[in-house]
Amino acid sequence: MAVFVISDLHLSFGTDKPMDVFGARWQNFEEKLKENWLKKIAPNDTVILPGDFSWGMTLAEAKPDFDFLEALPGQKILMKGNHEYYWNTLTKLTEFCDEQGYKTIRFLHNNAFEAEDFLIAGSRGWLCEASMKEADRKILDREVGRFAASVAAAEKLRKGEDDTREILVFSHYPLSSLSCRHPALDLLKKAGVRRVFYGHLHMVSPANLPPAEEDGVTFSLVSADYLDFDPIKIEK
Repeated sequence: MAVFVISDLHLSFGTDKPMDVFGARWQNFEEKLKENWLKKIAPNDTVILPGDFSWGMTLAEAKPDFDFLEALPGQKILMKGNHEYYWNTLTKLTEFCDEQGYKTIRFLHNNAFEAEDFLIAGSRGWLCEASMKEADRKILDREVGRFAASVAAAEKLRKGEDDTREILVFSHYPLSSLSCRHPALDLLKKAGVRRVFYGHLHMVSPANLPPAEEDGVTFSLVSADYLDFDPIKIEK
């Protein structure tokens, strides 16, 4: 069993939202993703998808994308991104999966999961800028609270003081910035989080990424186009 991650699939089997308008890299990306996925991911593996999974505006529109994902091997844990318009309450999302007979799809939202030798936590996040509007500040503060709730849920999954499983944190938005210190960093450090995986950014080179390390926490971009639509394994 292993844990993999890939973000920002931007599937649109149920909507007219072709991604190749963003460049040749996105041409036939669904087939490339499927081919890479089948090469490395087994039914007992877990794949984390930190946001922007589907362009569907509703669950009905997103259903073909869920069908595509369900047909792939592995257990999948989905998170909310900035384009997750179909997203609803956790109860309704779970009911939708039950109604459709999906057996491999779960949702990370104010909760946590166990996967292999890891504890999985995270939230959508929000951009942190030196100068922010009050509305953005409120969203950022709310997301910090959701990171706190998810990390606390992960800590509750520990089976005693000898349980040293690493808490992996996933965020749709980057949690490092050149312009400000993200307010979620202190709670992540306190919980001993060492690795954060994020998406959202596209068509960027390694030289133009946000800082890859801050206060002992490392940050890795896992957007699908950045990974060439090839999920990466998270090593222990």
